[in-house]
This record gives sequence, structure tokens and C-alpha cells, in this order.
Amino acid sequence: MTETTPSQAELREQAGTLRLHGLQAHWAEVMGQPEQARWVAQMLSWEAAERGRRSLERRLRAAHIGRFKPLADFDWAWPKSIERGVVEELMTLEFLKEASNVVLVGPNGVGKTMCACNLGYQAVLAGHTALFTTAGNLLGELAALDSDSALRRKLRQYAAPDLLVIDEVGYLSYSNRHADLLFELVSRRYQHKSTVVTTNRAFAEWGQVFPNAACVVSLVDRLMHRAEVVRIDGASYRAKEADERNALRKAERSAKATASRSRKTAR
Repeated sequence: MTETTPSQAELREQAGTLRLHGLQAHWAEVMGQPEQARWVAQMLSWEAAERGRRSLERRLRAAHIGRFKPLADFDWAWPKSIERGVVEELMTLEFLKEASNVVLVGPNGVGKTMCACNLGYQAVLAGHTALFTTAGNLLGELAALDSDSALRRKLRQYAAPDLLVIDEVGYLSYSNRHADLLFELVSRRYQHKSTVVTTNRAFAEWGQVFPNAACVVSLVDRLMHRAEVVRIDGASYRAKEADERNALRKAERSAKATASRSRKTAR
């Protein structure tokens, strides 16, 4: 298929998008010659590509997603139950348009964090802002702030990303203050921005995560409203990989020992 050459109007609009106001101010004289016009078109293409690349790098650094397994490498046959179609549909990021949430529920090591990281990464690739954090880090940081102004700034920071991923809710128990802080953050994002939560506990058990906290019912209500809940069940994939590594090391040691005995016998 032949690539369409941008018109001068489209090129000038692109220059404005890139904030090249000097170029716009001298547009007529710069674009007066065909050779110069071709050069300007190429320059704008290079500039747009470079700015896009640098913007992506900045958003990836700001997202703090870290290393994760791509969804393409996930062993779908390992979990006892997982709705693959739902997970793959979530990767299209349609839920961001409705500012709805995603809750990944299941025991330790079944791929909840992997799915959450892939969602965050896809969001960044699509031009959105994202932030990954654990519940422990998030609530610990908020609770440690000793002034109202600092707390408000930090809440605004966590409320700002298009997608906020909160990992490992349920692995620790928290005080009433922690529950209130999480409720405040979820309320700020409610129906405005999407939040992804991974948890090893059903919502009915969140009262054990936040004992005696009065806001737990309201917190769960806001998270669940229009949320996609993905339940994953099965044994720990990390434990499976650890067993496989141990078996491989054992086989390698056995092979080395056999080879060593063979060399000694040959002598």
C-alpha cells in the first residue's frame, strides 16, 4: 500500500502540535521550495518519533512496573481456572474509557501480579499514564506523612495516573487509619480513573485485612462498582518453577558426578 504524503496543512498542524512556533511563523518562506518542503516533512517526522519515544520512556520510568513476564509467555494451562478471554479482553484497555476497575483475585503465585503488570504496561504503550505500587508501600507512605498538606499532595499524586495498580491487598493487616486512607484514595479515583487491585482474599474477608474499620463496606462498594473481577485458582506457578529448577540442578549434578567417575575409571 502506498504511503500518503501529508499535505502542507497537515504538516503545519503537526508543527503546531510539536510547538515549533518559529517554524510556523516562517512557514511560507520555508515551504516555498519543493526540496525544502520535503526536508521539513522529514524533520517533523523525526521530531515526532523522537518525542514519542522519549515520552514513552518517561512514562515507563514513572510507572515503576519493573520486570515482569509478558502475557505471551504465560502458561494458560497451569491454573486450575482462569478466564483467558476476559484477561485478553482487558488487555485492549476498553475499561479505561469507562474509568472502571479490575480486581484480580486468587491465591499466591497464580499470575495476578503478572496480569496487573501487563495491564499497566499496555496502558503506557497506549499513551496513558500508569503507576504500580504494593498495598504495603502505598499505605505505609501515606500513613507516615505528618502534615495535612503533605498528605493531600501525595493523595493527588496517587489519584492522578490514568491507571493505578495496587498489588498484594490482603497479605498484611492494617489499622483503621490505613483503611481510611485507602478509602480516600479510591473515592478520589472513583468514576474518574481506573484502578487495578490484586488480592488473595475474597471481598467478604476484607474485614480481616482492615479489622474494625468502619469504611470497609464503602471501600469495597466503590471498588466493585462496574468492576471486572477475574478469579484465578491453582497452585503457585513460582513453586512449580522452583521445583523444575531444583530438578534440573539435581540432574546436572548427577551428570557431572557420572562423568567424573567415568574419567577416574578411564585412568
